[in-house]
Amino acid sequence: MSRSAHPAGPRHADVLPEGHWTAPATDLNALDEKVWSRTVTRDADGAVSVGGIEVARLAEEFGTPAYILDESDFRARCRAWAEAFGADADVFYAGKAFLSRAVVRWLKEEGLNLDVCSGGELATALDAGMPAERIAFHGNNKTIAEIERAVTAGVGRIVLDSFQEIVRVAHVAQGLGTRQRVQIRVTVGVEAHTHEFIATAHEDQKFGIALADGQAAEAVRRALTLDGLELVGIHSHIGSQIFDMAGFEVSARRVVGLLAEIRDEHGVELPEIDLGGGLGIAYTSEDDPREPHEIAKALGDIVTRECESAGLATPRISVEPGRAIVGPTAFTLYEVGTIKPLEGLRTYVSVDGGMSDNIRTALYDAEYSVSLVSRSSDAGPMLVRVVGKHCESGDIVVKDAFLPSDLAPGDLIAVPATGAYCRSMASNYNHALRPPVVAVRDGRARVIVRRETEEDLLRLDVG
Repeated sequence: MSRSAHPAGPRHADVLPEGHWTAPATDLNALDEKVWSRTVTRDADGAVSVGGIEVARLAEEFGTPAYILDESDFRARCRAWAEAFGADADVFYAGKAFLSRAVVRWLKEEGLNLDVCSGGELATALDAGMPAERIAFHGNNKTIAEIERAVTAGVGRIVLDSFQEIVRVAHVAQGLGTRQRVQIRVTVGVEAHTHEFIATAHEDQKFGIALADGQAAEAVRRALTLDGLELVGIHSHIGSQIFDMAGFEVSARRVVGLLAEIRDEHGVELPEIDLGGGLGIAYTSEDDPREPHEIAKALGDIVTRECESAGLATPRISVEPGRAIVGPTAFTLYEVGTIKPLEGLRTYVSVDGGMSDNIRTALYDAEYSVSLVSRSSDAGPMLVRVVGKHCESGDIVVKDAFLPSDLAPGDLIAVPATGAYCRSMASNYNHALRPPVVAVRDGRARVIVRRETEEDLLRLDVG
């Protein structure tokens, strides 16, 4: 039987008493374009497709769970960011969101630069042919070996995150007979309106060098005196999943203030300013992200205004979108396993994945949408919690959502906007096998990161 056919299984209505929940006003068969990639469609028979391929066919060929990545959408978003900022600015894709050799090649072809934050990400970038001068290397505790590899490769910039790194990078570069282009990451005291663990610019956290107490100014003094360093700019990143531009305005004002202090004390105008990334995407219909051209204009206006006020030439702006590019381009495809109605509460829908392929709900209390994608349904809505198969009560994929009340084991459901951080943060908890990443484009599908096997797990267990 085709996976797109409706499987046999029990039927049930939602168990919550009337008045304890509000049914959704929208059609459960409708796909909200805000949270799905651009080529996702549902036909008149209810079959959902991406890149011209039905998801049921993808499930048959590649299995579930699987991350399904819309390559056309990814490339289009890269072009949109590059065009929005233009030739006078730099767009660095934040590789931590999701990185593979195929992604590196797409970035290279679409004209984006790449931000990496570990030796493994750097190795992937170099192996896939990203020119080293288009790579920025981040991280709050880079090892000597990582620094040596980055400097030897000739990466375009290393972002210094501490006083110790200033000395480490200078020592390595001088030992290799070169000067390394660097930026200093500063924390500007702006607490973004986001989850505590992804707000990164207030002082009480591990990233950067504080601006408020003069440490950032001292870091600049030290960097300017070391022969192995070429200080080219200041870096700031205020958090993640941000919709409000007010935080960027405050951050830019404080960073430009530091640039003015550097000019006044050292007679040097640094040519670059990096405002980081963290722009939000739509995980649910309630989210309202900005388009790249809106972001580019807002940031450009902020920096230009502040520099004019300070009497500075406007530096070259860099940004680092990761989630904003890859997040909306992928969804996770699951098969429904068990369905458990809890009287007076909700219905628990268990799928064949869970927190091992999407830890964000447990870690950040993240919100997601979910849809039935193997068929359409005329049944009424039921309030569900989509959970995984792990031995953990916090193993939740989607906390609360509505699915058709005739949902049954064997149905395929999909969680959109899972392109960012889900595969990057995936684990082998309970010895789960990490899902594949399947790229779809123009009616063709190919694996770009294969599914793990039991042999992979056992190969690492040398005991």
